[in-house]
Amino acid sequence: MARFTLPRDIYYGAGAISELKALKGHKKAMIFTGGSSMKRGGFLQKVEDVLHNIGIETQLFEGIEPDPSIETVFRGAEAMRAFEPDVIVAIGGGSPIDAAKAMWVFYEHPEKTFENIKDPFTIPVLRKKAIFVAIPSTSGTATEVTAFSVITDYKTDIKYPLADFEITPDIAILDTDIPLTMPKKLTAHTGMDALTHAIEAYVATARSNFSDALALQAISDIYDSLVASYYGDKAAREKMHIAQCMAGMAFSNALLGIAHSLAHKTGAVFHIPHGCCNAILLPSVIEFNAKVCADRYAVIARHLGLTGNTDAQLTNALIDSIKALNKKLDIAQTYKENGVSEEVLREHADTIAANAVLDPCTGSNPRQIDKEQMKEVLLCAYYGTPVTF
Repeated sequence: MARFTLPRDIYYGAGAISELKALKGHKKAMIFTGGSSMKRGGFLQKVEDVLHNIGIETQLFEGIEPDPSIETVFRGAEAMRAFEPDVIVAIGGGSPIDAAKAMWVFYEHPEKTFENIKDPFTIPVLRKKAIFVAIPSTSGTATEVTAFSVITDYKTDIKYPLADFEITPDIAILDTDIPLTMPKKLTAHTGMDALTHAIEAYVATARSNFSDALALQAISDIYDSLVASYYGDKAAREKMHIAQCMAGMAFSNALLGIAHSLAHKTGAVFHIPHGCCNAILLPSVIEFNAKVCADRYAVIARHLGLTGNTDAQLTNALIDSIKALNKKLDIAQTYKENGVSEEVLREHADTIAANAVLDPCTGSNPRQIDKEQMKEVLLCAYYGTPVTF
């Protein structure tokens, strides 16, 4: 038996924040956010206004950092235990939503430690104290519809992707007014994160007909809209916001692969944004995986109108198209071009490879991989050399 899990409700479109009125009857909401962008754009105030108008008391938890830490997670859980909300509302990029998901676990289960839940599908039953509402600002992580939360242990420089359907939000609100305010570089990086989600989901070992349909539609829509979105086109930004959500629905159920395994580990060590890491890694990972699933990559290529007479030719066309997309988005294709020194690479390559093999995303990669092969994929992505093994 297989499973396909989504939020119960997804509200979308311009001004969709107003649909928070569906929470009428709840008593207390704790609102989580990151920096100042949601406040500056007036979206945080809109959330508070809607909730206050339906009689819900609110408390704000601000300042969640990019790549949230274990320590931040426990601070948030402690704040929730003091306030006792029956609704958790997270608004912003992937970081505050991911952090709030993890906080939710420790709010409802204060007896648990991070070690207890860091392995996939080890999170206990939630919703005895609160439900979860996610309002994303960026068009990439899709954490508003996924069973994942990425938390960083800064003592070891490891990002842990928590994975369990318990932390899939109950309600997702895709207010397409919000991504219109996002900066250019963030739009590029999160867009490539979304594309990687969709492509990895289409070839992942847990894929299904449900996830395939969503992944292919997301890939097509991202190709159609990402460059225009990068240059600020309103309709393209709106299309990207929906497309990244479809990619999230796909990968939350089909799972991911080693582009994400390596992105989780290199992002924390090299201090490069997650989406940028995926943009760098994706061509190399496709080359590695093509030995076992070139036919799947060929389907993607045909879906995009790329040309080739064989699966290998179509896979190469897909790789070339991704590199061309990165160039249009002003993303340098290699880690070296992104400022990572050879000294730093040499110092950390073995550890990154070992940790990436243990990453939960590696288990659903279509081709099995060991530490030495993982290191070679990393080196290829560092120098921009072809993967030939």
